[in-house]
Amino acid sequence: MPLFAVLIWCVSALAAAAIDVRAAVLRVDYPTLLPISRYDLKPDDLGFAGAVLGDEDNGTTGGFLGHTYETLQVAVPPEQADAAMDQILADGLRLIIILADAADVLRLTDKAAEGGALVFNATAPDVDLRDANCRGNLLHIAPSRSMNADAVAQFAVWKKWGEWFLLAGSNPEDTRLADAYRRAAAKFGAKVVEDRTFEDTGGSRRTDSGHVLVQRQLPLDTQDVRDHDVVIAADENDYFARYLSYHLWTPRPVMGSGGLRPVTFHGAHEAWGATQYQTRFEALTGRYARPEDYNVWLALRVIGEAVTRAQTAEPDGVRDYALSDEFELAAFKGQKVTFRDWNGQLRQPILLYDGSITVSVSPQDGFLHQVSPLDTMGLDRAESSCTAFE
Repeated sequence: MPLFAVLIWCVSALAAAAIDVRAAVLRVDYPTLLPISRYDLKPDDLGFAGAVLGDEDNGTTGGFLGHTYETLQVAVPPEQADAAMDQILADGLRLIIILADAADVLRLTDKAAEGGALVFNATAPDVDLRDANCRGNLLHIAPSRSMNADAVAQFAVWKKWGEWFLLAGSNPEDTRLADAYRRAAAKFGAKVVEDRTFEDTGGSRRTDSGHVLVQRQLPLDTQDVRDHDVVIAADENDYFARYLSYHLWTPRPVMGSGGLRPVTFHGAHEAWGATQYQTRFEALTGRYARPEDYNVWLALRVIGEAVTRAQTAEPDGVRDYALSDEFELAAFKGQKVTFRDWNGQLRQPILLYDGSITVSVSPQDGFLHQVSPLDTMGLDRAESSCTAFE
């Protein structure tokens, strides 16, 4: 075949394979108290910055294949979430990443299912979404509470810190996280020798009547505790756990919601090529990456991988490829990440972060599994009652 004819054929093949990939990120902004630290103030582009970088990365490969990527960014208060989802679906978008709490994720996912859309959960950690309340059109990028608790537990057990003082907040999310740590202790052979609740009395956390009161109360509330190796904090509402390390009656390492914390990503992580991710993100945004940014980026990279490998941007096609044995994705964590085909949860290593560096990464050495060591964290196949993926 003449060279000119070959070129014409190649151009025609690329044109035939061209795919315009349109997705959406829906972020529900809830009214919250200010965080304990000004360093933790949420940027306006939280999550959305990860979407911009995800489109850029997908476009790098997609440019050679004739694929284009565009992601709509929508931020609304909770009372406008349903209307926002309706508009996204009306605009013809069927690949949707949601940053919201569990109740909203579940309701919006059901609404998306009516429109034939695939949803990626980027933030909600609730185990129930991966269990009895799972949905066949919902894939989870964010790790569950049980995955995070198991990651912390493995490190504690590896360090031979087997006796725990569990201190939980009084809010419903804190209670669910504390339950995850109790299950993790039983799962890996640790023992909760003391189990207490620290009451959230409300108020500002950055005034003298707020944080000073908490700091004064903590030593009193942690007196007369049975001998223990480590303090496990369950404080999803960021009320007291950050103060624990220097306000305990008996000094001990702190893990969980304070001290050494489980995260999907953080701005100081550099291993396994993450430096190039960080530098590109910082050049784009002028700030450090947060877990929400990374989770949205990772969701879009899942979509990009399906488009590149399976040549489809249809929700069912993306879902089927992501759940297949052919799917794997590099994620700057030392090994490929994959999905659990029984509940749609992304298998991934969990970084243990002290606020400055990655101290360790779970799963820890020696924690074995017949399929993948990553399945030692969170609901395993036999533990999940999810039937939506059968």
